[in-house]
Order: sequence, then structure tokens, then C-alpha cells
Amino acid sequence: MKIIIAPDSFKGSLTAIEAARAMREGIREVDPAIETILMPAADGGEGTMQSLVDATGGRFVDVSVEDPLGRAVMASYGVLGDGKTCVIEIAEASGLTRLHTDELDPIVASSYGTGMLIAHAMDAGYRNFIIGLGGSATNDGGAGLLQALGIQFLDKEGKELPKGGGALQKIASIHMENWDPRIAQCEFTVACDVSNPLVGPNGASAVFGPQKGATEKDIALLDRSLQRFADLIEKETGIALHNKAGAGAAGGAGGAFQAFFNCVMRQGIDVVLEAIEFDRYLDDADLVLTGEGKTDMQTLSGKTPIGIAQAAREKGKPAILISGMIDEESRSEVAPYFTEIHAIVDGGISREDGMEEAFVHLKERTKKVMERVIYQ
Repeated sequence: MKIIIAPDSFKGSLTAIEAARAMREGIREVDPAIETILMPAADGGEGTMQSLVDATGGRFVDVSVEDPLGRAVMASYGVLGDGKTCVIEIAEASGLTRLHTDELDPIVASSYGTGMLIAHAMDAGYRNFIIGLGGSATNDGGAGLLQALGIQFLDKEGKELPKGGGALQKIASIHMENWDPRIAQCEFTVACDVSNPLVGPNGASAVFGPQKGATEKDIALLDRSLQRFADLIEKETGIALHNKAGAGAAGGAGGAFQAFFNCVMRQGIDVVLEAIEFDRYLDDADLVLTGEGKTDMQTLSGKTPIGIAQAAREKGKPAILISGMIDEESRSEVAPYFTEIHAIVDGGISREDGMEEAFVHLKERTKKVMERVIYQ
């Protein structure tokens, strides 16, 4: 029997590879002869780089870059097992996790550090990129990462703008004379699971600004700034980002990639499954196990377990979900995608205990599930 183990991370408890190892231990306690293939997965958000590197036997490269507030920090990009593909998460250098709650300030936060990662990877010879757009602390329309790669944004007096989304209210011109020519030699696959436009009531500022610390006044300022930015980008490139689907991702960085890079925007889970060659391993597998920290209605919007289940169904393979928690109101909606669904927080195990001892509980729940699968 061959089983593919392809969970997402259990946020706050286990990385995807740790979750996969816990499931493997549970299977081995039932029957050590069962062949297991660990394929930790993700949906394009935070943890995607880790999952892709783990699943392909890749490596990490550490670089000194700027965090969202311009401070020097060490950040990483991943090189996949093929030795050719570089994966960069905007959250790694420019993410919310880089800041304390009282430091959140999308008016001044910049994506400059992400551009530094791209530049370093190009210096190292990489030309094929996967970009994950989840978890940014920025609302600068990707201006920072563009600045790091040579584009200049000037005010009406010809002075270069400071970093941050708020500064874009004064942008008067875009100068591309120093734009890194290597960008034209690169291909970018952008993992993006949101379709929000750049501006307006469904845009980057209004929808995602509050979680980055934006007040109502900040949101209005940031939206006006991105509107002005988009006007000039359209004048420079002919590409109108204002209402373009996905342009509002990662504080507008999705728009920067669409306007200035040779990029394809794709669902995150599709990018990940292709990169780890999931379909190829499915061909001779007998069963697929997946899971995540909490399964709810958001899972249905392209999250990892649903992507795994759909891929398994296309190949006629059974898929079992074992998550930390399952929202009861969502259970009936999620269940049809899987052969079985199970949760750790069930049968007397509390949420707190489930998170604190996640590895042990996930192993034990997997063991019980597999005993029934094999011996019934």
C-alpha cells in the first residue's frame, strides 16, 4: 500500500512537514510496511516557501534585507530541488510577522525588502521565480520592491519619494532608466488567491488595510495614493491596474507584478501542486491524507486540502482529511470532497491541548483512522 501524505501547516502548532511526519508515524504504528510519500503542501500564502523546499528537497538562501520599516533583518528565499526555480514569499521580508502589533503602519511600510530578495536571487543566476503574495504588512502597491529593482518615483519637484504607501499621494512621474534589465529575462509565477482590484471599496486599502493597522483616515489616504499610482502606471505602461483582478493582493504588489514583470497569476494551490509534481506521484498511490489547522468555509475557497482532494478525485484516488479542528457549520459543505473527514479537537481533546500537543494528537488520530481503513 502506498499513501501520499500532503497536509498544509497547522498554524500555531506544526509546519506542513511536521504535520506530515506526525501522520507518517501514526501510519507506521499500524503497519510499518506501508510506503509513505511526504509531500507537505501550501496554498500560496505563508508557509508556501517552506513546503515547496521541503517537498522537493531544496534549500534556503539567507540574505540581509530591509523589513517593512527599513530595518536590517535576515530573510530567506528558497531554491527548489530542481536547482533552477526560486521561491520568494512577500511575507518573508515584508510581512506582518516582521512587526509587533504597535509597529503596524501601512502609511510607511514598504515592500523594498522583497525586491532585495529578487535582486539577490538574480545575482545568483536564477531566472525562474514563484512568488507567494500572502501576509504582507504593506500597502504600497509594490512600489518598494520596484524601487529596489531600479525604478524611481519622483514628486513634482523631481525629488525621489520616500518609501511607503502614503508617499504615493505625491507621485508625479515614474522613471525606468535604471530598471534592472535582467527582469526581462525572468519568468514569474505569482501565487495569488484573491481577485481584489487595486482601488475602490473592494481594493487593497479598504479590504486588507485594517489588518495592517490602517485607520479609516489611513484607508482613504492609501486608496487615493494607489489611485494616483495606478494612473501613472497606466500612462507609463498602458496597463490599467485600477480594477484589474488580483492587483490588490499583498497591498497592491499583485498589481506591480502584472504591470512590470513577465508574470502569470495563478491559484496558489495549483502552483504548489505543479511544483511538487503531485499528479505524477498520485498515479500509483492508493490513498491520500491531507489536513490543516482549522477546516471551515474558507477551506472551500482554494485552500490546500480542497486542492489536494480535487487532484485525488481526478485520478480516482480516495482522500482523507485529518485537521486540527473542523467548524461544525462547515462540515456538511466540506465532507463531499473527501472519503472521510476527522478532527483532533473531538472526543474530549480541547483546542488548547490539541494545539500544545499537536504532533502527538495528530499521530494518534491518524493511527486510529488507518486502523479502521486497513482492518475494516
